[in-house]
Amino acid sequence: MTPTLVRHHTYAASSAPVDPGTRARDWAEIQERALAPLHEAVFDRLEVGAGTRMLSLGCGSGLALLAAASRGARVTGVDTDRERLALARERLGSPGRAEDPVGRAEDSGGWARETEPARRARLVEGPPSAAATTGAPPYNLLTAFHPIGCAAGDSEGLAPALAEAVPLAVRGATVVLTGWGPPERCATAPVLRVAARLAEPARAARPGGWRPALRDDLEEVAARAGLKPDGSGRVSCPFGYADVDSAVRGLLSTGLFDAAARATGRSRVEKEVAEALLPHRRPDGTVWMPNVFRYLVCVTT
Repeated sequence: MTPTLVRHHTYAASSAPVDPGTRARDWAEIQERALAPLHEAVFDRLEVGAGTRMLSLGCGSGLALLAAASRGARVTGVDTDRERLALARERLGSPGRAEDPVGRAEDSGGWARETEPARRARLVEGPPSAAATTGAPPYNLLTAFHPIGCAAGDSEGLAPALAEAVPLAVRGATVVLTGWGPPERCATAPVLRVAARLAEPARAARPGGWRPALRDDLEEVAARAGLKPDGSGRVSCPFGYADVDSAVRGLLSTGLFDAAARATGRSRVEKEVAEALLPHRRPDGTVWMPNVFRYLVCVTT
C-alpha cells in the first residue's frame, strides 16, 4: 500500500506565487497518497480486476487509476485540471501523451515498451462526456474519489458530472461516491476550520469554506443522480507528513483554502494553518492526523 507519511517538502517564500504545476505536484507527491487506503478498500470490496472497465471522475494525478490498472482493470480518467492530468500520464508510464495510450496493435510503434498500466489507461481532459469512445465497451464502474462533505457547495458539481457519466455505463453498473467522515472522527477538521474562518469576509460573494460533513451528503447526491444505494463503508485515512512545512503544502494543494487565500492572502493562510497543525506534531517533528472517510456504493437504474 502507498505509504501515508511523506518526505520533507519546503514550501516557497510566501511572497512568491504558486504556479499550477507546483500545486499539482504538491497534490501528487504529498497529499493524494493519503487517500490510498480508501482506493484499496473500495477495490477490494468490489473485486476490481480484469473484467473491470472503470471511469474515474476527477481522477487528479492518477493514483487510483494506477491502483485499478495494476489489478488488471481498464481505466479511463477525466479531469479539468491539465497539470494533474500531466502528472497522471507520467505516473501511468506515458509522459506527454495527450491521447489514449491504448492504441491499436498496428499503430503501437514505440508504445509496445509502455507499462501494462499505461496500456490499460486512458486520460481525458474535460467533462465526463469527453470520455465517450465510439466502439468502446461501456463502463461497469464509475468512481468519484474526490471526497465531498468538507467545503460548502463541494457536491454541486458532482451531480451534473454523474448525469454525463451514467449514460456511458452499462445498466446496473456500480457507482462509488466518497466523502469525509464525521468531524469527531477527523483530526484534520480543526485545521480545515481555518479555511472557513479566514474566508468569512468573502463568503457572501464566493462559495467555499469548510463545513462539517453531514450524515446524508452522499445519499443526497445519489438521489439527485437517480442512483440506488447498495452499501457503504468507512475507511481510516490518516494524513501523515514528514514535518509542518510538508503538511502546509499538502493541505493547500487540495484547494480547500483557496477562498481563504483570496480573502486574506496566502502568507496568512500558511501561517495560521501551520499554527493549527502544531497540536498534531509529534516529538520527532512529523505530523499525524487520523481521519475517517466514507464511501457509498450505488448502482445505476
